[in-house]
Amino acid sequence: QVQLVESGGGLVQAGGSLRLSCAASGRTFSDYAMGWFRQAPGKEREFVAVVSWNGGDTYYADSVKGRFTISRDNAKNTVYLQMNSLKPEDTAVYYCAAARSRAVLPGPYGYAYGYWGQGTQVTVSS
Repeated sequence: QVQLVESGGGLVQAGGSLRLSCAASGRTFSDYAMGWFRQAPGKEREFVAVVSWNGGDTYYADSVKGRFTISRDNAKNTVYLQMNSLKPEDTAVYYCAAARSRAVLPGPYGYAYGYWGQGTQVTVSS
């Protein structure tokens, strides 16, 4: 089992920044690629970003490319999502997820991730 706990959400004005954190426990963190997803009210969950087990490879949704940065610190068992130039359409509950993989970077599909956190709310006001 992998337990994931997100933090860092909140209310921010458009154009502002937030950094989300996701602390992992329970298994060897470096065995897992880590992703971020989000779900806005009335919408389906959507992929945001993923980072490989060692931080060497990343992949982003087009909607956040150039504004968000995913990173990880394996010594702290934590993955981060730095969000800059936030827009009201970024408002959502943000979830981190873990996929056991060192060979292939998981794609944007939720079914590839076996473990999920409870989510943290991000609200961007206009």
